[in-house]
Amino acid sequence: MPRSWETFLTERDRKHLVASGFGKGGDDRSGFGDNPAILVVDDYYSVLGLEREDLFESIKKWPMSTGLEGWAAIDKTVELLRAARANGVPIIYVHGMGDDPLKQVGFWSSRVDMGPRPRPASLLTPAEAARGNDIVDEIAPEPGDLVFNKAAASAFHGTPLVFQLNYLNIDTVITCGETTSGCVRASVVDGATFRYRMAVVEECTFDRTEASHYINLFDMHTKYADVVSLAETVAYLDTIGAKKGVGAAALR
Repeated sequence: MPRSWETFLTERDRKHLVASGFGKGGDDRSGFGDNPAILVVDDYYSVLGLEREDLFESIKKWPMSTGLEGWAAIDKTVELLRAARANGVPIIYVHGMGDDPLKQVGFWSSRVDMGPRPRPASLLTPAEAARGNDIVDEIAPEPGDLVFNKAAASAFHGTPLVFQLNYLNIDTVITCGETTSGCVRASVVDGATFRYRMAVVEECTFDRTEASHYINLFDMHTKYADVVSLAETVAYLDTIGAKKGVGAAALR
């Protein structure tokens, strides 16, 4: 079955993948393990806006916005998290540190407010600006979920994430969030470096730039992770629930 990123591959890319066998054309998989966790990366309002608006309308107030494509991914993430909770699978959120001074250090601080102009603070009320770093209500953490702040792109860098995953005996990290080319990719690369099985749920990830989104899905799939559909992920989570004796699958 053709993958979503194939439109962005050149003819040379296609020939090279076939001739070299690298990634078997981008369609081989490592597979899920036996004990997964969900990692939700940076699904906060400053990358979506407080209202569901087209990208070019949303960036008038929120220059880092991903527009309606981002909100579509959030709606799919609702389904992913519902399946995880029903099947007793841990959910871990990571997001930025907001106005914490630690965030304003070095290279990272120069990339926080991306775009050709500074954030138009005059267009945001104080109440709106204060919500920028809040995880969106549709997928808000629930009791029992873990929430970490991070000061760099990767969810693993400078956070207790590895400690928690090891404590829970997690072998598979199923990742979603934004941006595909930024914090999601950084987290996936680090997770693979720590030898976790990494998966990325395609419908639940998003980016500001279409080419960046699809090429990074391709690149992660051929090197560091399995890029999987929401449907197959939910089916896998159901098998985990059945083994634990919980969830819809356990009742069938």
